Amino acid sequence: MPEKQTVPALTNLQFLVLGVLRANEQPGRVIREALLQYGVRRTAPAFYQLMSRLESAGLVEGRYEQITVGDQAVTERWYRITPDGTRQWQRAQKFYSDVGRLAARLRWSNA
Repeated sequence: MPEKQTVPALTNLQFLVLGVLRANEQPGRVIREALLQYGVRRTAPAFYQLMSRLESAGLVEGRYEQITVGDQAVTERWYRITPDGTRQWQRAQKFYSDVGRLAARLRWSNA
């Protein structure tokens, strides 16, 4: 039997957001579009509350950038994953991958 592991603290949604950010820094609107591709719908306030919690936990860092849409200046929020966010994502990914491999090999019931 493998050594005892604990279930990662990341929720499925947090895992998904961090996974999107692993490649590179993204604006919030792009992250929301990526979530939609996985069937996850969040209102803008709910999404930015999620991102704020990830920032407070030290898993992502955000910054503002001024962009121009048409002839209007708009402030856009950009996010990047932190080293701790990367570690947490990798830990969760490894955990669930290990569970999948073990489930294929082990018999979980004594019956």
